[in-house]
Amino acid sequence: MPWVRAAVVRREFPNRLRVSLEEHRAVAYWGPESESRLVNTFGEVFEANSGDLEAEELPRLSGPQEQAALVLTMYRTLQPMFEPLDLGVEQVALTARGSWKLELDNGAQVELGRGAPEEVVARTQRFLQTLTQVTSRYSRRPDSLVSADLRHGDGYAVRLRGVGTTGADAAKK
Repeated sequence: MPWVRAAVVRREFPNRLRVSLEEHRAVAYWGPESESRLVNTFGEVFEANSGDLEAEELPRLSGPQEQAALVLTMYRTLQPMFEPLDLGVEQVALTARGSWKLELDNGAQVELGRGAPEEVVARTQRFLQTLTQVTSRYSRRPDSLVSADLRHGDGYAVRLRGVGTTGADAAKK
């Protein structure tokens, strides 16, 4: 049964059986959209019919399957960090080379880079603490973020909707 995480059958005296079932509780989709794998609250990947889900607003996580618990933990750590800026994390990916990537609910792509989870979280915190200042400098809000690259040692690169750096864009200002 795809939604059963664990089943225990016990014999009770004199002639009874007690069956205990533990159900998977899906908290995220796992892998590409074409697959029907899910992640439960323990960070375990399981396969089930995603059409049976009641809550369809689940994030999509991906990475090496043996790292599913780590990816789920990273999602749970990063999601609340983006909420004060009215941004939600829709996808978290860990590449085979150990690099973290996010996709936000406004479609923005964020490259977090490699490193221990603590390093990645620290880079993300520095980015989020200054994002409002950067966007307001161009009369934008944080949800105008198109992409960000946090892989630089002493800073980050951002792309904002409606802000360009080419000669034609600069002449418009």
